Amino acid sequence: MTTGSATGRGRRQARRAANSTAVSGAARAGFAARGAIYVLIGVLSLRIAFSGGGGEQADRGGAIAEIAEKPFGTVMLWLLGIALVGMALWRLTEAAFGQAGPDGEKASKRAMAAGRCVFYGFVAYSVLSYAAGEKGSGSGSSDKDSQDLTAKVLDWPGGQWIVGIAGAAVAGAGVWIAVRAFMRKFQKHLKVSDMSLKTRKVVNSLGMFGGACRGAVFAVAGGFALVAALKHKPGKAKGMDDTLRSFADTPAGPWLLVLIALGLAAFGVFSWANARWRKL
Repeated sequence: MTTGSATGRGRRQARRAANSTAVSGAARAGFAARGAIYVLIGVLSLRIAFSGGGGEQADRGGAIAEIAEKPFGTVMLWLLGIALVGMALWRLTEAAFGQAGPDGEKASKRAMAAGRCVFYGFVAYSVLSYAAGEKGSGSGSSDKDSQDLTAKVLDWPGGQWIVGIAGAAVAGAGVWIAVRAFMRKFQKHLKVSDMSLKTRKVVNSLGMFGGACRGAVFAVAGGFALVAALKHKPGKAKGMDDTLRSFADTPAGPWLLVLIALGLAAFGVFSWANARWRKL
């Protein structure tokens, strides 16, 4: 009886900690950090569209390197990494106790929160490692990493199936992200009643446009992985940088990449709106 009572108290204390202002603040800082990364990726993509990009990377690694070159860049990276740790911590509490909202305790939503926790934990680690001096940790090429991983998995028994399923899953996730953006599903997570009518319209536009472009990038990247599996050629897999560059190789030329770049920057600004109005 005593043990059960202590366990119950422990769970209640843990839930109160998960709902604390500290965790909420950490989550908002995480959204702000995510926004900064996406805005920078959008800017780098625009440079590539108009100038060929040279040796720049339009991905997370490129964004980290861009920040590091600025005055007080190392300090900014430390702050960014800590904010992303906050995002991972918040996602962990969602996985443990459920999200805000009536259906927030669904097993599927908690599983997605756990996956996002792992993802943001990895991103935070890469940013903090770069800030600590491990320059190859955070700014490595996403294209090379994708191809190396694909080559390794293709050599496994059943590796072709694994890569193909993973590619199809990423492509499907991209379509899902884009469709949800068009349907404005993000509104249920925002305190729209706290926004003015003008602000609400702007945030809706940013969420729809930014989410659709982000989904398109995921869908195309998944498509490349699927092609790599079907042809058993790891070189066909592409990270974010090469995926973005592929938009410039379409009949629309660099203008499609410009559109996607603006969309990614818009998603970054939308993330800043989440930092202000997200329900936590």
